[in-house]
Amino acid sequence: MTATLTTKGQITIPAAVRRQLSLHVGDQVAFVVADNRAEMIPLCRPVASLKSILPKPKRRLSLAEMDAAISQGASS
Repeated sequence: MTATLTTKGQITIPAAVRRQLSLHVGDQVAFVVADNRAEMIPLCRPVASLKSILPKPKRRLSLAEMDAAISQGASS
């Protein structure tokens, strides 16, 4: 796919790329430039992609334990 740079330095991201990257109006992207290449990286992530980002806890906490931890953290 190709895109054309306008006189204002703007490029329209092709619809197929927007669909593939799940980009929507208002989303932000970052550009990384190295070795005469530019890569566009979406800064938005679907919530589902955050699953497994942290290790599973060794044990499950009760709601009371969670509330106590939140209260303790808020008072620190």
